[in-house]
Amino acid sequence: MNAIARAASLLLIISGLGVAAQPPTLRPVTAHDLQNGSKDPSSWLMFAGDYNGQRHTRASQLTAQNVGKLTLQWTLQTDVPGFPGRGIETTPLVVDGVMYVSGNANQAWAIDARTGARLWSYVRTLPENFAASICCGPVNRGLAILGDRLYMGTLDGHLIALDRRTGMVVWDAKVGDLKTANPITMAPLVVKNRIIVGVAGSDFATRGYLDAYDAKTGARVWRFYTIPLRGEPGGDTWPSVEIALRGGGGLWVTGSYDPALNMVYFGTGNPNPRYYGLDRAGDNLYTCSLVALDADTGKLRWHYQFTPHDLHDWDSGHTPVLADLTMAGRIRKVVMVANRNSFFYTLDRENGRLLVGKPFTDNVNWAKELGPSGRPIVLDEVGTADKCLQDQHGGTNFQPPSFDPERRLYFITAHETCAVYESRKPTPPIVMGRRVPDGGPRRLEGREQFAAVRAIDPTTGERRWEYRFRLYPSNISLDLTGGIMTTAAGLLFTGDNDGWFYALESATGKQLWRFQVGAPVWGTAAISYMLDGRQWVVTPAGLTLAAFALPLESRSQ
Repeated sequence: MNAIARAASLLLIISGLGVAAQPPTLRPVTAHDLQNGSKDPSSWLMFAGDYNGQRHTRASQLTAQNVGKLTLQWTLQTDVPGFPGRGIETTPLVVDGVMYVSGNANQAWAIDARTGARLWSYVRTLPENFAASICCGPVNRGLAILGDRLYMGTLDGHLIALDRRTGMVVWDAKVGDLKTANPITMAPLVVKNRIIVGVAGSDFATRGYLDAYDAKTGARVWRFYTIPLRGEPGGDTWPSVEIALRGGGGLWVTGSYDPALNMVYFGTGNPNPRYYGLDRAGDNLYTCSLVALDADTGKLRWHYQFTPHDLHDWDSGHTPVLADLTMAGRIRKVVMVANRNSFFYTLDRENGRLLVGKPFTDNVNWAKELGPSGRPIVLDEVGTADKCLQDQHGGTNFQPPSFDPERRLYFITAHETCAVYESRKPTPPIVMGRRVPDGGPRRLEGREQFAAVRAIDPTTGERRWEYRFRLYPSNISLDLTGGIMTTAAGLLFTGDNDGWFYALESATGKQLWRFQVGAPVWGTAAISYMLDGRQWVVTPAGLTLAAFALPLESRSQ
């Protein structure tokens, strides 16, 4: 029995968690609450903690001096496995002492954030064989909240509103269709009175898009297609309408929002086919890009394409991180992305102009550098040469980064892997909504690989420090490690594939504490909230949520 299971058994005996607790008094969550979410350490109100995407809490009770006394307080066990080796990828929400959690196959729970006791549960009935139309297992990355409702995207392409007090369905809006591979895995983003959500699926022949829905009624307000057609801006980067209509560009990860500019920022998926590009000549906009959209209309304000004509499945399924930085003596409004293609970018978020572009991994053999316009100077257009490149997971993937505004450091989980790519022309016909076999990466024997947390100065792109996880042999898929959350007191929380959950010192990367949670911390990141005078840290691990806090007698030490 692992450490989590032993502690969970003990807590069940002591606290009687098998009995549902009484729901507390709940106040409606307002648009003002969401806009000021990061200023209130008692709550965690959206996927990245705030509209800036920083995943940074102002809670400061936990420090370098006392974090070593963190102890497991409770666990929540979910029951639907994801892709083999993957656990839950949800980001819980917390408000008024209640935590709202989503599960892999579109379950949802309200639980007491003090004890882990379930208050209510919801289970969606999904179509038979739904998994055949989604990539990488039945995962859900979280809920959104506004007023008395919760919002969840579903694997069968719907957006649903749940009553926050009961878990009952209020409305159900159809966003996509499994026949065209339009599942939803991201946590929705609430902006004003609208729910913004995108469809994933660019491992299949499909066309990605981002929608906004009225929070009260579920009526669609606008739609932005990530693949333009002929006659539309960017449409000439595809050889034909037929190819563009199945060109990929799905959306995997929740975006960010700047209320002052009234723009939302989302990263887009890879083109399709992923590894064979001769039939889709051109840059293939707006795949592998950051798109900045008008929040009211969905109109494109600007875009930045990280990897034109991608051939390695290096999409931009990343959380865009917003901040105001002093650069060259002036304050710049920026958006930061450590991209799957192994370059770190600081862009002007008003216009998309490149300010900083520098590799954050050592294995960047596909491009020499970024040119003056921000376009990569490519060394290997095809990706089939015997050259060691990052594998299809890239220099990083969708695990959340963090930004510490006090220490002005951006943190990312980086991968150092080694693979060569084989490109293969798909056998016709290519069918909408179906996978398109076209080659892929092959790991080279005898090459060690590892993951590391890296701290980056976003004003220069320079690395400040790194914390390495253990080496893996080349015959093991490194895949993902955990994402990152930071705190005002200078702590960084993350996890690895071996089931260790860590607290590091943000300024130096020094390990301060670790706990064996018994399963990989995979592709997601911790949250934090203050409740009853205690700072809690909660992380997914395998199919379990694990909640930590200081013992009551240690809070002031």
